[in-house]
Amino acid sequence: MGTTFTVTVVSGRGLVEVRARPEAHVPPAAAPPEPRRDQAAVEAEVQGVLERIEGRMSHYRPESELSRFNRADTTEPQPMSRETLGVVADALSVSWASGGGFDVTVGPLVDAWGFGSPGRAPEAPDQASLAALRARVGADLLEVDLVASTLRKRRVNVTVDLSAIAKGYAVDAVATLLAERGFGDYLVEIGGELRAGGTNELGEPWRVAIERPAPDLATVQRIVPLTDAALATSGDYRNFYDLDGARVSHTIDPRTGRPVTHGLRAVSVIAERCSLADARSTALNVLGPEEGYALAVAQDWAALFVTDDGTGRLVERETAAFTVALRARGSGD
Repeated sequence: MGTTFTVTVVSGRGLVEVRARPEAHVPPAAAPPEPRRDQAAVEAEVQGVLERIEGRMSHYRPESELSRFNRADTTEPQPMSRETLGVVADALSVSWASGGGFDVTVGPLVDAWGFGSPGRAPEAPDQASLAALRARVGADLLEVDLVASTLRKRRVNVTVDLSAIAKGYAVDAVATLLAERGFGDYLVEIGGELRAGGTNELGEPWRVAIERPAPDLATVQRIVPLTDAALATSGDYRNFYDLDGARVSHTIDPRTGRPVTHGLRAVSVIAERCSLADARSTALNVLGPEEGYALAVAQDWAALFVTDDGTGRLVERETAAFTVALRARGSGD
């Protein structure tokens, strides 16, 4: 996942906070005081969970099971861990619900527009190139068999990138770990995706900030209460470039093969699981302020849309489910 994380736990000894990078394991100190033992134990177990997920779902690590799947030149079913298969199955469900707005096979198009590992594209791909790449993209090109624990691609050159859902899943996995260890009050954050359990040290809902979608100024758009729920935000306000005088967003619409051009700058989703919030926010960010809002309403997704009205002014629009979610947990600011 290549990002930082923060885990805050309310324990009998006060707040225990772990801040680290997933790839950097920090061993516990020898004979630490009592609160530090809590922190070291939580940290070691969190690191273990994240390392396991990276080892399975990373598309950068050549030895991960997902990378091996991507390299396999076959359409035969390939064995896959049930954990990875579950994430792929969730991804496909959001893809179908969004009419293809969310798609974990979109990687070749992302690369073509200069947002993948090959780096910035010197020029926009032509129509013929896009047509060839789009033939490799689509939820219907993947087949999950949870009984046999296999994943199959229907074209040998299909690849899977779970980065738009794996961070959310990692948040869920850490939250599950904490609950299993008897911690009911916690806040887990990985790369900006969040899940809160119980309440904070004051016995109140956790208060989390939704960042204002401004490219050069880190400010708060909204503070919302969160308890026993997850929050994820997707936006294009930082990752874009100019090409021939036009803004090229890193948000690629799998249905067209092109970067989105609508005015939606960010969308935040509250859900029971962070993996779903992560995938849904990405889907809505692709669909835009009108089509995305209509889908969120139809699916009863709790979503907050922040749109540029064309004059540089940011306008909020939230679904009824988002309003209800906030009321159930206390009013947001």
